[in-house]
Amino acid sequence: MTEPVIRTLDASDVALFDAMPDPLAAREGHRLTRHRPDWKRVALRDGTVVARAAWWGGPDDTEPVNVNWFDVAEGEEDAGAELLRSAPWQAELELNAPGTWREDPVLRAAVETRLTAAKAAGYVPVAERFLYRWTPECGVPARPGRLDFRPEPDDAVFLDALRRIHSATLDAHALTEIEEHGLDRAAQAELDFFHWCPSPRAWWQVAYTAEGELAGIHIPAHNPSGPCVAFIGVLPEHRGRGYAYDLLVECTHVLVERGAEFVAAATDRGNHPMAANFAKVGYPVVRERINFRPPVAAR
Repeated sequence: MTEPVIRTLDASDVALFDAMPDPLAAREGHRLTRHRPDWKRVALRDGTVVARAAWWGGPDDTEPVNVNWFDVAEGEEDAGAELLRSAPWQAELELNAPGTWREDPVLRAAVETRLTAAKAAGYVPVAERFLYRWTPECGVPARPGRLDFRPEPDDAVFLDALRRIHSATLDAHALTEIEEHGLDRAAQAELDFFHWCPSPRAWWQVAYTAEGELAGIHIPAHNPSGPCVAFIGVLPEHRGRGYAYDLLVECTHVLVERGAEFVAAATDRGNHPMAANFAKVGYPVVRERINFRPPVAAR
């Protein structure tokens, strides 16, 4: 068997990226995503594409934010691993799959091939997540009316709230960030992401109880692919009262009132309370995602 040839593409040969079968329907999942040709790489064996990956970032980013498309043909795990390992960028990896992948033998085999290749390249699993997509036919529940939502121009208020929320979080990304860099850095990373989103800062809201206590925050936003629920967080001392539902309902209303025809969202499979709130508000799961950290040497 000949050794694979690994290439970064450009505008002249980007069609090579589409020459590989797509059992996980990644193309459908990325129909609103723009990938730069020179952030796409393929591994070819005897002229046939046996692995491919697309790195992604915002329109103003000079380096990719993540690898959000990674395909590997059956039996080509080594080629897939080398494709990732030899790339000039080492960023978080996202593997997206239909929600039925665990029950479907073909889909399961395709996912496990990619998992094997990613782990061989040194990538470390962080979380499995539900991906949601709300559309108008899902409806929007009425606002419960229990919380007072207000804009807040002071970033320090959000940063303090994020510290308190992350001090008792179930989110695997936040927990990893806290473990590696501390609580302050984890809170700042969330705030930096909110600012990175190309939507107005004025959309961010804090939520107060009838007694005037800060109960939580929600961040309706647009990422480069469209409207999304960027963050829902309840302060630890106010948990157990169902306020995450109120925050999610309000976040959805805010986005719809600003013209959203769909709203994307995500939460960890292990975050059962938040997953239950998405189901209660009417957000259907459309795909699942497995997130990986890049190899230790790249962090």
